[in-house]
Amino acid sequence: MQRFLKVFRLLALLSIVIAAIAVAVVIRGPGEVHASLIIATALGVGLTVLLGTALMALMFISSDSGHDEQAAQIHSESDDE
Repeated sequence: MQRFLKVFRLLALLSIVIAAIAVAVVIRGPGEVHASLIIATALGVGLTVLLGTALMALMFISSDSGHDEQAAQIHSESDDE
């Protein structure tokens, strides 16, 4: 759990940086920019990146911890019966 929290902090920082870049791109675009558009862009991009990277991190940490092999063994033992 400590390993995931350490990785998650870095992923949160990454999502904030990517959301800031997305907001900067939207602001530089042509046309009128409302505050609601900026908020929606920041939240949408930031939370999407955070969710995707967190799920990938959980997948890799689960694979490294050996839980996947244990589940595969239990599943194959139940198929043999």
